[in-house]
Amino acid sequence: MARAADDDDVDLGISLETVATVVDHARAIQATEETDPAQLSEDDNSEAALLQENPDDLTEQSLREFIDALNEDEQASLIALAWVGRGDYGPEDWEEAVRLAAERNETGEAGNYLLGMDMVGDLLAEGVAAFGLSIEDVER
Repeated sequence: MARAADDDDVDLGISLETVATVVDHARAIQATEETDPAQLSEDDNSEAALLQENPDDLTEQSLREFIDALNEDEQASLIALAWVGRGDYGPEDWEEAVRLAAERNETGEAGNYLLGMDMVGDLLAEGVAAFGLSIEDVER
């Protein structure tokens, strides 16, 4: 029987606010990449149009720099969360996933690695959800 996770059960090694920032930014990048230019002219208040207002704020490069500015433990935690979200590891394997993520990230290319994953924002959100937590509940 799976136990419900709470704040005392696991230390993710990264704040939920930081994960939420990465998730939001990754999803915004994905949305802008998938936006049909015709949608932008249809409704100035659509999500696609709003995401296009500040294109400099929502670039892969800015997200890569944000991730690369995190400390090594936070980067390893992000990678491990993406792996949990993808189903490579379960919450019960967290310590092993973080250890392997740290080994994988010895080159310091966490930003490139994570942005190379399809739907990385959703994978991170799913990884957090596997611990019984929710990105959607984080205040922004």
